[in-house]
Amino acid sequence: MRSHDPATCPVPLTDLRHVVVTHVGFDGRARRGELVVHADVAADVVSVFETLYASRFPIERMLLVDEYGGDDNRSMAANNTSAYNCRRVAGQQNWSDHAYGRAVDINPVQNPYIVGSEVRPPAAAAFAQVDRSSDAPALPGVIREGDVVLQVFERLGWEWGGDFSDPDYQHFSAPAQP
Repeated sequence: MRSHDPATCPVPLTDLRHVVVTHVGFDGRARRGELVVHADVAADVVSVFETLYASRFPIERMLLVDEYGGDDNRSMAANNTSAYNCRRVAGQQNWSDHAYGRAVDINPVQNPYIVGSEVRPPAAAAFAQVDRSSDAPALPGVIREGDVVLQVFERLGWEWGGDFSDPDYQHFSAPAQP
């Protein structure tokens, strides 16, 4: 893994697993996707994406962040669904849950991270004010209250970034390790 530096990353490569899943693309066709996740959540992540595939929830692309040189902004701008990335929390010194392989971001353009008036990625601005309530019309790739994406992650005890004070609609984090 090119973007992993064992001298600085908080989790050893031996604790990570490469998973390959099938997802529905925005064109409605089956696509092959890849994620790297922590070993203790690998089976859950595969199960999540099996459910999303069966439900026909569209995902634009799912490539390892290595394809973007480990650059989270480039990965988000490409609307890439991703997991492991050895990086800090945006604007902080703390390690992100992604650096432990215990977080997944889904369709960042349709599900932006919003900090004040800043929308990340910038291409997601059109989706910043989308109604995400359970009775809102479903939009392709958009995560909203009560949908299959939230249901499957919540059953596993994962936290949705859409509930954060600075909403991160794309983000799901596994519960803290025991």
